[in-house]
Amino acid sequence: MSNLYWLCEDQMARLRPYFPKSHGVPRVDDRRVLSGIIFINRNGLRWCDAPKEYGPPKTLYNRWKRWSDMGVFARIMTGLAAEAPDHKTISIDATYLKAHRTASRLRLKKGGGGRLIGRTKGGMNTKLHAVTDTVGRPIRFFMTAGQVSDYIGARALVDSLPAADWLLGDRGYDADWFREALVDKGITPCIPGRKSRAKPIKYDKRRYKRRNRIEIMFGRLKDWRRIATRYDRCPKVFLSAIALAATILFWL
Repeated sequence: MSNLYWLCEDQMARLRPYFPKSHGVPRVDDRRVLSGIIFINRNGLRWCDAPKEYGPPKTLYNRWKRWSDMGVFARIMTGLAAEAPDHKTISIDATYLKAHRTASRLRLKKGGGGRLIGRTKGGMNTKLHAVTDTVGRPIRFFMTAGQVSDYIGARALVDSLPAADWLLGDRGYDADWFREALVDKGITPCIPGRKSRAKPIKYDKRRYKRRNRIEIMFGRLKDWRRIATRYDRCPKVFLSAIALAATILFWL
């Protein structure tokens, strides 16, 4: 098939340092298996529908599930992002990802942390919170249920924000505690005030226009069908799919 996806050797050379060590029986061809995993996630296919050029579907799924549970794909994204930091102006925002019925069906396991799927006006959704660098490449992700406010994502991400000069955000992040936390970290907030504020908030309108870069980033992520529609019941596996897409689209 001419439309198959294959990682090149230069890309594999950048990825290999983040692979876990193989114990016992050597792993099968990493390039073939990872290329198959990317193809499945990008096109939203079932694992049993993987083209035969990528090998047995069971091999692809087992590698995907095992490395997702180990957090390998998330480490790859954060590791590559740390190699070329550009944090002068960072942005924060959130977007909804529709949850398919296969992601929310069946009962939860006892003691589990939940599936991070909530009901909103648009149906069952998961909300993805993200921080991007100056040129709109993702550097941090956080996932919540769809009905959770942007404040929760901001509170979870604020401590891990890199050293930056400016942070761009929409009105959903207009909170005094968030502004104070940014100032304490030496970051100048560029966030318009809510219309309900008695005193208008001044912000750099020209700089604020650059916030469209994080919107473009979300749009490119949603081009991957397995991200635009969530099929995975496990939130850790779904977050691995997002990290993998971000790595391929922005960091390789």
